[in-house]
Amino acid sequence: IWRMIDPKNSVSYTMWKDIPVPFYMSVYFFNVLNPKEILKGEKPMVEQRGPYVYRKRCQKDNVTFHPNNTVSYKEYRRYYFEPSMSAGNESDIITIPNMLVLGAAVMMENLPFAVRLMISTTFKTFKEGPFLTKTVEELMWGYDSKLVEFLNKYLPGTLPSTGKFGLFADFNNSNTGLFTIFTGQDDIRKVHKVDSWNGLTELNYWRTPQSNMINGTAGQMWPPFMTKETTLPFYSPDACRSMELVYQRPGEMRGIPLYRYVAPKTLFANGTDYAPNEGFCPCRQSGILNVSSCRHNSPVFISHPHFFNADPVLLDTVLGLSPNEEEHGLFIDIHPQTGVPLNVSIRLQLNLYMKRVSGITETGKISEVVMPMIWFEESGYIDGPIVDTFHTNLVVLPAVMEYMQYGFIALGLATIVIAALVRHRLKVTFPRSLKSLRL
Repeated sequence: IWRMIDPKNSVSYTMWKDIPVPFYMSVYFFNVLNPKEILKGEKPMVEQRGPYVYRKRCQKDNVTFHPNNTVSYKEYRRYYFEPSMSAGNESDIITIPNMLVLGAAVMMENLPFAVRLMISTTFKTFKEGPFLTKTVEELMWGYDSKLVEFLNKYLPGTLPSTGKFGLFADFNNSNTGLFTIFTGQDDIRKVHKVDSWNGLTELNYWRTPQSNMINGTAGQMWPPFMTKETTLPFYSPDACRSMELVYQRPGEMRGIPLYRYVAPKTLFANGTDYAPNEGFCPCRQSGILNVSSCRHNSPVFISHPHFFNADPVLLDTVLGLSPNEEEHGLFIDIHPQTGVPLNVSIRLQLNLYMKRVSGITETGKISEVVMPMIWFEESGYIDGPIVDTFHTNLVVLPAVMEYMQYGFIALGLATIVIAALVRHRLKVTFPRSLKSLRL
């Protein structure tokens, strides 16, 4: 199963091309309970709503093999709502900060005061307030906005999308870019590692060469023969950077041995607390990553859910959060001999940096805060016939081979002992026979 990516190997190739594991995206919203008070400068108070669960279907297309032992592909993703797995319906009403207003206000704070007044007037003209109250479906996949239509018509390129505006509008029916990865045909230790992404061997979002490196795999499989010292690097187009997980503990799933890998506390640390992350700055507190450089300069930060493993200051500025590792830590359980993940849970939170901006009256007296908006978990685990196949190939057959190996060793030893005994007997018997013949 851990062999190279090769169409001639139907098992491993099919598993790589059409991942046979069901993946789900569970989305949790931070419903704002006191929008009026926030505009007066009070602490935001939120309640978690969800999960709203979507089945994720991935398909690799345009698969092209190259002479240098690499293969290129684009992976397309689609999401389907699963009501039976969700704690509500897509018709549920949620209130969150309006990124179009509060995000734009921060982006425009250094423009001349007269321009900021004009921007505020534009918001009022299109009836865009500081908070949105919409259905889950609208917030996820997009809603009609006169302001969005105006910007796309007269200021094209201002927004990341040209259609409806939604938090995941660009995710559905989209691809993660053109990946070129190594097949492992010349070196199994390089299998699944990224050679380039969209033709790039390094990024240009960040401030240092180290931060711009495209490291590891595409995040689906890793090279085989891992040890506890091995790390789990991968490139995430959605996070605009490479990330690296570290070994936490051993375990097993249905009798299959595994290693659990988790995010180190330094993953989203700022440059002061962890010098190698200086390239991801300008930074704020540790525990949040500024992704404005790859998100049209909007003041967006990603973090672990509920600011898990983050600076306590972030937690103190918002009421209603309660981080813990079991619910909010991300992990990958992987079979170390093959590099195949058995259980995956990637959890990230989307935050908006908000503050009062003079001239833009929609911001009121908002205190400076990194405001949680949503968090989501992408998860999947091997189950059913697939795990039975894995158990047979990764546990039963190796055990049988091991016992056979010991059996052959024992048989070999027995053969040597018997041969030695026969030889000894011949040595004793043969001289006697000669003596009797002489007589």
